[in-house]
Amino acid sequence: MKMDFTIEIYTKLLQALIDQNYSFQTFDEFIQKPIAKSVVLRHDVDLLPYNSLVFAKIQSSKGIKGVYYFRAVPESWNEAVIKEIASLGHEIGYHYECLTTCNGNLENGMRDFEKNLNALRKLAPVSTICMHGSPLSKFDSKDLWKKYKYRDFKIIGEPYFDIDFNDTFYITDTGRRWDGDKVSIRDKVNSTKFSQSFRSTNDIISAIKSGSFPDKVMFTFHPQRWNENMLSWTKELLVQNMKNVIKFGLVKIKS
Repeated sequence: MKMDFTIEIYTKLLQALIDQNYSFQTFDEFIQKPIAKSVVLRHDVDLLPYNSLVFAKIQSSKGIKGVYYFRAVPESWNEAVIKEIASLGHEIGYHYECLTTCNGNLENGMRDFEKNLNALRKLAPVSTICMHGSPLSKFDSKDLWKKYKYRDFKIIGEPYFDIDFNDTFYITDTGRRWDGDKVSIRDKVNSTKFSQSFRSTNDIISAIKSGSFPDKVMFTFHPQRWNENMLSWTKELLVQNMKNVIKFGLVKIKS
């Protein structure tokens, strides 16, 4: 059996989408003028930013683009990587987790949000944001918007608020698997239209090639999970499997 979550299989996934004539939009573009048959390639840069740069370069070589959300923490925030990804034509966004870092305090969280957003905008244009799930935290940073409005900061979109997921299919590699809803704490969407579930990237590629894959899609990738090096690939597999056990228990407790 071929390994999944490698750069090779990721490249084949992109090529399958290209061969089936999908358009590739940044989230900013999708919010403003969605194309009927289009894909948003969203990347949550939680760790290992150079892995995201590899993704960005592969996309650029194929003439396509995506959106990259950076956290305001050292393990994500690499200014050289942010600038280089932006220079390749990709969208840069802020992966906020302000209620986690500020222990649920809304006022402090808002100040933290504005400070980090302004810092990121010194490196690249930023018009969209996306919540970082922080699965082990009891705070959901989306709750920041129960009191404040992100549009006051010239933000035009946040995926969890501004996409109709009955119109756009959402698929994420959360948990280092494509059917990870049972181990996902916050990376979930409400959809009554789509019932498709995929176990492997090859399953997704087969659906794309057969024409049974939805026309409008948002993918979420965590590039630190995708590795060609066997040692890195195995480490990520083992660590993520342990995390999934913990998250599965947390989901059970909250259900």
